[in-house]
Amino acid sequence: MKQYLELCQRIIDEGHWIENRRTGKRCLTVINADLVYNVADNEFPLVTTRKSYWKSAIAELIGYLRGYSNAADFRKLGTKTWDANANENTAWLNNPYRKGEDDMGRVYGVQGRSWQKPDGGTVDQLRKIADDLSNGIDDRGEILTFYNPGEFHMGCLRPCMHTHTFSLLGDTLYLTSYQRSCDVPLGQNFNQLQVFTLLKLMAQITGNRPGQAYHKIVNAHIYEDQLELMRDVQLKREPYPSPRLHINPDIRSLEDIETWVTLDDFEVTGYQHHEPIAYPFSV
Repeated sequence: MKQYLELCQRIIDEGHWIENRRTGKRCLTVINADLVYNVADNEFPLVTTRKSYWKSAIAELIGYLRGYSNAADFRKLGTKTWDANANENTAWLNNPYRKGEDDMGRVYGVQGRSWQKPDGGTVDQLRKIADDLSNGIDDRGEILTFYNPGEFHMGCLRPCMHTHTFSLLGDTLYLTSYQRSCDVPLGQNFNQLQVFTLLKLMAQITGNRPGQAYHKIVNAHIYEDQLELMRDVQLKREPYPSPRLHINPDIRSLEDIETWVTLDDFEVTGYQHHEPIAYPFSV
């Protein structure tokens, strides 16, 4: 929580105003932010200076791990995070690759589970990683990437959190996650929960212990219509201690995640928070 608030304050103190062409809004922006999450001690980085809806973040992560490409499938899991990008993004609505309502195209989890090869086959990156880590293997290339420039035109949004690298030292698993762009008031609250949960979940299904998760953000920004709420409301509040995340111990494999896991298999305890803040969302 301290890291998050320090980054918010840094953006306000040191940020530069940048015009964002996609949204037509200005962003107060800094370059390079490094955050570390203590997964080993289960210090869940859920923002406490406003009420945060952690279930939606985890539901989105499950959808990625399953390779979903349709906003309706994400809604069934318990999140509406892809509704706007799938159905309100003008450029995507006019894209010939869009298959219809709720279609997201070849984004995020599609690339992670079904990366297209020139010979017509596909690569399941996540399966390879899960198999290696389950067998105590780290070939220094346990990399899950959603960033496929050759298919950007076939999806509604380029990935923001684009690459996850797993590293195994003995029986302790570490994760380094890379993010090209981050809407700090809204997106980071989701993203840091997903980084934490991804390491904790992958350690569990591969029979390893979770260590630390490293979250690297290149472009961290606050939109101009979010600035007043962040500066004058959220940053004036005192944070509470970090809550804890509990995952159903019966989740033991990638197949479990693919088939029966729901939000009921995740629980957060000890979550104290301030009142919600309705930050504007930019499509």
